[in-house]
Amino acid sequence: MENERTRDHKYIAVAGNIGAGKSSLTTLLADNFNWEAFYESVDDNPYLSDFYEDMRRWSFNLQIYFLSSRFRHQKQMLGSGKSLIQDRTIYEDVEIFAKNLHDMNLMSDRDFENYSALFHEMNSYLRPPDLLIYLRAQVPTLVQQIQQRGRNYENTIRIDYLERLNKLYEDWIDRYEHEKLIIDTDNLDFVNNKEDFGKVLELVEQRLFGLFN
Repeated sequence: MENERTRDHKYIAVAGNIGAGKSSLTTLLADNFNWEAFYESVDDNPYLSDFYEDMRRWSFNLQIYFLSSRFRHQKQMLGSGKSLIQDRTIYEDVEIFAKNLHDMNLMSDRDFENYSALFHEMNSYLRPPDLLIYLRAQVPTLVQQIQQRGRNYENTIRIDYLERLNKLYEDWIDRYEHEKLIIDTDNLDFVNNKEDFGKVLELVEQRLFGLFN
């Protein structure tokens, strides 16, 4: 079994709203399976703090930064020849965050059309993950976990903003046509509870290494 897993290089991605636990699960699964981990560029993002202060002014700049960063990661990952796991996907940029900004009139029609055209051009060079893990969490769970990690620039995130993102996530994951695993995390603490992580691990192993896969 181990030799089969070694030969079969996997590409896994973890998706979910702000505060859903993507980075934590990415780290845990990477350590468990000896996968290479790729993380979202957050702390070194030059636009994120400005964006939360003035979303209308900085929305296009922020989304272009995320898009280019994730496209660069995608090229690195797919050329590595290793099994890997990615914290947040390139699809979420256009399907969730840019779309939400446009819907809220925080990104102009012109900017959104330009951004979308760029995304679709990039997407033609990429392949979807072998498995997309979607972490589903209700807004109270997201708020609690955002507060626990204490990033200053996230203090201004509004409840209705998280609610809008959650609705877009549910719509997107329902339309997502490739292999996916949905994990409800409201009653799970896979970071601090080994039994909860064991449950998540079992679900992932069944989907990736099941007898009929």
